[in-house]
Amino acid sequence: MWNIVLYEPEKPANTGNIGRTCVAVGARLHLIEPISFSLSDSHLKRAGMYHWKMLDVVRYADFDDFLRQNPGAVIYPVETGGRTRCDEMRYRPDSFLLFGKESTGIPQEILDRYPDTSVRIPMKEGVISMNLSDCVSIVLYEALRQEGFAGLS
Repeated sequence: MWNIVLYEPEKPANTGNIGRTCVAVGARLHLIEPISFSLSDSHLKRAGMYHWKMLDVVRYADFDDFLRQNPGAVIYPVETGGRTRCDEMRYRPDSFLLFGKESTGIPQEILDRYPDTSVRIPMKEGVISMNLSDCVSIVLYEALRQEGFAGLS
């Protein structure tokens, strides 16, 4: 099972869209606090549609709590400064794709822990970011493609 990790998500619509994508492919969603909205937010529910109730979601107090509860996790941080282009990384099944908050991304001290597995999505020069839910879809589907979309029709 693939794991999507959102570090301190800020926008309920993005989290709802990402949750819906997770349900569609059988991935688990991990949310690292603080979360700047309620999981009962109407924007989150609208974006997640009726899929939200089928979502496998886990919440954590902070990044250290996430690490404690997932010992040995293979983590792929996705950030504009990632070392490897997302389509060139060889993803290991059952790993964790880590995405930062919309306003500031993943903190540098976390990125520094995973230099060999950090990935980036190619973009035109001068573009500083993309929508978070789009980024999750791009990288998750590349990882799934590498597995031959096992279990998906």
